[in-house]
Amino acid sequence: MAGRFKGLSDLEWKLFEDIFPKEPEKRGQGMPHAPFRHVLNTLLYIISWGVN
Repeated sequence: MAGRFKGLSDLEWKLFEDIFPKEPEKRGQGMPHAPFRHVLNTLLYIISWGVN
């Protein structure tokens, strides 16, 4: 990945989508779950650029 990190494309996400569990049901209280695609994009960003 050279240049700016733009996140996963739709095709790339399809490769990873089956690894993650289905979206959990809403429980009514508390914060909603973050979409797994956003979580994976964040992890890939940290791995590729590093955080000090």
